[in-house]
Amino acid sequence: MMKRACEVKAAGHWDDASAVDCVTLDAQERHRRRVVLTGERGTRFLLDLPQATALHDGDGLLLEDGGVVRVAGRPEPLIEIAAASPRELARLAWHIGNRHLDVQIVGERLRIRRDHVIEEMLRGLGARLSPIEAPFDPEHGAYGHRHGRDHADDRQPHGGHHHHGHDHDDG
Repeated sequence: MMKRACEVKAAGHWDDASAVDCVTLDAQERHRRRVVLTGERGTRFLLDLPQATALHDGDGLLLEDGGVVRVAGRPEPLIEIAAASPRELARLAWHIGNRHLDVQIVGERLRIRRDHVIEEMLRGLGARLSPIEAPFDPEHGAYGHRHGRDHADDRQPHGGHHHHGHDHDDG
């Protein structure tokens, strides 16, 4: 019978030196409820959580036998966004949010997935852009759902886009 992991131990709240294996997943793959995973050392198990959960780099998945599998964030092609001032960064964040893109906040910078159309828009708004490869850990919606073109929440078969009664004018 396949092992099951039904609990997540938050990064920093378990001894990751004790991990029996590691699964390396990108941001989309880390937003799951139920999926069969195979660790780098061959541990095959069913992730079986009560609801879709955003897993983070360094989290541990507690197996029924007491072993813990470490979650590692797979580096992805991202663009890191900097601005001249906090006000300008907030303005850039507003434009990104208005397009329902996944975004990660890292100190005084923002990170999004590479997208040449969005990058051109941000450059036009005065952003300083740096292409990087890093694990992506986007913010999650205040209402418990995700936005973004590459939605991975397995609870929403209609594609996961919610209509919130707000418009999307750029102006």
